[in-house]
Amino acid sequence: MNKIDLSRVDLNLLVLFDAVMQERHVGRAARKLHLSSSAVSHGLGRLRQLVKDPLFLRQPKGVVPTERANLLAAPVADILLRTRQVIAGAEQFEPKKCRRRFMLGAPDAASAVLLPRLLANIRRTAPGVDLGVRNLVGRFEMALDELDQRTLDVAVLPLEGLPARFVCRKLYDEDFVIVRRKGHQLGRNPSLAEYSAAPHLLVSVAGDPTGSVDQILAKQGLSRRVVLTVSNFMQALAVVAESDLVAALPRHFVVKHAARYGVVSVEPPMPLMPSPLSAIAPRVALADAGIAWLMDVLERTAKTVTGSRRSNYRIGK
Repeated sequence: MNKIDLSRVDLNLLVLFDAVMQERHVGRAARKLHLSSSAVSHGLGRLRQLVKDPLFLRQPKGVVPTERANLLAAPVADILLRTRQVIAGAEQFEPKKCRRRFMLGAPDAASAVLLPRLLANIRRTAPGVDLGVRNLVGRFEMALDELDQRTLDVAVLPLEGLPARFVCRKLYDEDFVIVRRKGHQLGRNPSLAEYSAAPHLLVSVAGDPTGSVDQILAKQGLSRRVVLTVSNFMQALAVVAESDLVAALPRHFVVKHAARYGVVSVEPPMPLMPSPLSAIAPRVALADAGIAWLMDVLERTAKTVTGSRRSNYRIGK
């Protein structure tokens, strides 16, 4: 392999690349870096000459990365992260003094359980820290790519057996219960046939009317009619409260939020999607003391939120 003359490489060019990659817009990247658009464009020109690729192609609303840029995105982000860690040296992370915004991804059912207490904990211990939260319903595999690309700092997902480059911290066990409005004809102990015959609501960002429940029913020779799909779990509760639809929703989410909508839950006639919910981050990212701190706060928060109710839950095996 030919050696590259690093004296020709300005680290700031990688900073420019990373900013444009995140913003997909030269002007927004320039504002983010407190530079002029022409300075960013000039820097990208130098970087294009080094890597011999256009990197970004103009379009009406910004720029789109080339295939080479997409391949470079994760390594460049990793280089910048490690460089910041080297420069920081032995400087200790101090939550009370930290001024930083973290991006968290989670299905809205999980964030609706964790966020109130998580926000209270952060406001108390790290008042300068801000959070962004992205709904990850139906986007689990894409979320791993976003973790690799550092567009997400931590993801909360029901995934196991991930590649070794990720670290998983179990937050709590989750399964699903059946939710219906008060007075619904579906009884307290429905049979599998009664459950499958009811009109169903399914949470699906893409609007796909099939899910894990359909696979379970198919193994029993049964099927259901999904009358409505909605894009998030909170919306599902609101619709179920004023309709004859039933929905399978996460147990912890239902325990915390069902009462305000006047809906009730019943145990399903078979275990529904039992799985641990975990906080996930790239292993290399935990060298960043801030992300390691956020993982710890999530883990502690989950214990306080779910621990007192654990005896009331049936955790599927």
